[in-house]
Amino acid sequence: MKPSPASERSLRLAPDGVSVLILDQTLLPHAVKTVRLRTLDQAAHAIRTMQVRGSNLIGVTAAYGLALALRVDPSDRGLDSAYAVLIETRPTAVNLRWALDLMREHLRGIPVARRIEAAYAKAAELLEDDVATNRAIGDHGLEIFRKLLAKRPPGEPLRVLTHCNAGRIATLDWGTATAPIYRAQQEGLPIHVWVSETRPRNQGAALTAWELGGRQVPHTLIADNAAGHLMQHGLVDVVIVGADRVTAQGDVANKIGTYLKALAAREHGIPFYVAFVGGSVDWNLLDGVRDIPIEQRSAREVTHITGMTAAGKRVEVRLAPEGTIARNDGFDVTPAKFITGLITERGVCRASAAGLARLFGRAAAQRR
Repeated sequence: MKPSPASERSLRLAPDGVSVLILDQTLLPHAVKTVRLRTLDQAAHAIRTMQVRGSNLIGVTAAYGLALALRVDPSDRGLDSAYAVLIETRPTAVNLRWALDLMREHLRGIPVARRIEAAYAKAAELLEDDVATNRAIGDHGLEIFRKLLAKRPPGEPLRVLTHCNAGRIATLDWGTATAPIYRAQQEGLPIHVWVSETRPRNQGAALTAWELGGRQVPHTLIADNAAGHLMQHGLVDVVIVGADRVTAQGDVANKIGTYLKALAAREHGIPFYVAFVGGSVDWNLLDGVRDIPIEQRSAREVTHITGMTAAGKRVEVRLAPEGTIARNDGFDVTPAKFITGLITERGVCRASAAGLARLFGRAAAQRR
């Protein structure tokens, strides 16, 4: 099937009203395949193997995973058992726990006979809320882009650097870091995106470039190690990334390589923004470097790479000498002091406890 990135949401309820259809992101950009999730185990597998990825999408997938599980056993025991399976699938993205906690708290107050229907309804609510909140992030980020663009020569594009994929396929639509980019495009603002490849899984090269190309956003793919060079030569106006977890003091966990870009941006006086939904804030954590668990992924992702041959065959090849030991930290943490601002559905704030409290208030922290 020819890739068509602008055609539909990354997750939707199937016409049968029971199963869930997802976009298999492990096959992108070379093939577009829809996978049907019918069971709890299939939902957990999709999250664990990164058929779905991105903190927002993981959370909604897990919510539907609970709904699928309750079709088998809607009791309290069944609910808790399904929760335990799903919560272990990915350790870093806090939206997973946030969505599962919301679902479990809501469903415990529902009679067992009505739980299945209630679970699907709540999961659908989380899906639509994600679309709306990401659109709001786009609106707030758009105002930042307008101000930065006003400093550029007339007709020259705003040059945006991003990392990994915080796009519409990492969420349910719009994306977080990409939402201001899409809104700028809608408004007819000139924009160009530097797409960092994001080794070792290459989500920038495989996913962000695929998305932007499908929506005809001007972009150029760069090697991860080229970002600092571009900043040094005045070719980047702003950096914007997503987040998998944000501490109550504004430290941010995002895809490995984010921290280095933040350091380079600080050195060259380039604004560095992080875009995320409120559900990404872990109000129980303060020191991100010390307290955020960093997922250790397979060494094979570092020693091998997957691509498409000239004959159209998808293959995996080894990059490193056979037997090479590799370490594969999936994420890193950027301390708040290196972040210019946080862009959320509620507005823009400083990366600090006071900034987050101004937007979300004490009630938000207490709910977590």
